[in-house]
Amino acid sequence: MNGGDEAAISDVTRISQTLNLWEGEILSRFTWKGNDFDVRTVCHPAQDMISAHIDSHLHTGIKLHFPYPTGIHTDNACDWDANDKHSTEVLKQDTQSAVLKRTLDSTVYYVELKWEGKALLKEKEKNYFVLLPQEDTFSFSCAFTVNEPDQLAALPNFSEVESLAKNHWASFWEKGAAVDFSHCTDPRAKELERRVVLSQYLLAIQCAGSTPPQETGLTYNSWFGKYHLEMIWWHQAWQPLWGHPELLSHTLEWYKTVEPIAREVARRQGFDGIRWMKMTDPSGVEAPSSVGSFLIWQQPHFIYLAELLYRSNPDKEVIEKYNHLVQETAKFMYSFATYDELGVRFILKGAIPAQETLNASTTINPPFELSYWHFAMQIAQIWRERAGEKRNLEWDELIDKLSPLAYNEDGLYLAAENAIDTYKDIRFTSDHMAVLGAVGTLPMNKLIREDYMKNTLQWIWDNWNWGKTWGWDYPMTAMNATRLGEPEKAVEALLMNKRTNTYLPNGHNYQDPRLRIYLPGNGGLLTAIAMMCAGWDGCTETNPGFPKDGTWNVRWED
Repeated sequence: MNGGDEAAISDVTRISQTLNLWEGEILSRFTWKGNDFDVRTVCHPAQDMISAHIDSHLHTGIKLHFPYPTGIHTDNACDWDANDKHSTEVLKQDTQSAVLKRTLDSTVYYVELKWEGKALLKEKEKNYFVLLPQEDTFSFSCAFTVNEPDQLAALPNFSEVESLAKNHWASFWEKGAAVDFSHCTDPRAKELERRVVLSQYLLAIQCAGSTPPQETGLTYNSWFGKYHLEMIWWHQAWQPLWGHPELLSHTLEWYKTVEPIAREVARRQGFDGIRWMKMTDPSGVEAPSSVGSFLIWQQPHFIYLAELLYRSNPDKEVIEKYNHLVQETAKFMYSFATYDELGVRFILKGAIPAQETLNASTTINPPFELSYWHFAMQIAQIWRERAGEKRNLEWDELIDKLSPLAYNEDGLYLAAENAIDTYKDIRFTSDHMAVLGAVGTLPMNKLIREDYMKNTLQWIWDNWNWGKTWGWDYPMTAMNATRLGEPEKAVEALLMNKRTNTYLPNGHNYQDPRLRIYLPGNGGLLTAIAMMCAGWDGCTETNPGFPKDGTWNVRWED
């Protein structure tokens, strides 16, 4: 913008934009009206703030235009025609800074501005301001804050934010695990490495906040801005595995704040303990959904993630911090299971499994959930022992008597015990191939025959409706193949040429025009790579997820 004239995209030429992953800085170069622009942009690592440095003789203005939410499923918050529904006013201002007050319905927040050099802040239209530099070199910082700032000019300047960003990202990369594909001769290795590196960056900036992330992170809203607790594993399980447990710990603190609501959900439904919601908002209120109230696979996630944190730091403080919620989570799991006296076994019913094409009223013993119950209840018992408590004998009985996974005459595991037409009905061969999660995201257990699971993997590989899958289905398949000794399938799964396994030049996992980014796919990829490199409890093989044909010389450090 220059003198109030907006730049059209078509008028901007010689565009070059580079993201420095090591320093967390974007360098943008372009030409407009015959003038060259150099723009460096950084983000504060601990505050909701960006800073930019601009070099240009044109003294182009910075546009500050505030939209209203659209209220649609995938909200970009860019309704520019609803000025009567919100307001922006200059609350404070001096020659180097300003504070804007934003009001949207009952929501109020503040925008802080601080600049270096001479500039003018002008209101062009309602909710539309322009910051006009008067010098060739210009820097500014812009921050979001919930509370009104006590004073002007309190923000750090560009150089300070730039230095903080450099130190933060250098520490992130140096502290975390690393995988090196440069010694691989398989031509697919370079693409896999690209996805791995970019996924770490994207997930660190999008999925490490004080609340569970939503599928599209901070880029734009999906599902009206609500986040799904069954997805937190896919977003964040990778973090302790890659040397960043503090990122996960930061998010898990949220569970403590919503425990009363989760406890009431369980009580209202007649269960013990706490039942974690499927779809919710920051306050923990359960969102209405025809599916969400019946999902159960988000329940063991807390136990799994807490265990990852403990393994990254096996200290009693971790037990003291999370054991209460681990135990309360397990209480629900035990009370949810039904004892079948005729079959002398525990069953799971009244739930929609992770493969959401099945319904709650008829589904019995979905395979992934059975395996997850077995795993998480064992971990909950181990946590009791770590805390100096006695094992719960009832829980031990559940672990011992959980139903084995149901299979058909061909030795293929069914989508549920009652889903006898699993391999004949397209409803059962679309959406998530959740049965593979029973051995993949989870270890092998006594409920499962390895040969039947191998049969199932092969059938799914050859026959599944891959056009009806999601981004995390591919790393789930890769983890299953890795545990079953099929490393070629593991690699092929991660790089399968399907729309929902597309990774854009910026690293985002593309699903469709609605979900242009899908962070669970990125997180699943990193978790799969961790397993393919480092293995699992009891695994003695080096790089078990990569073929041993000499083309995959993968080097890594944790």
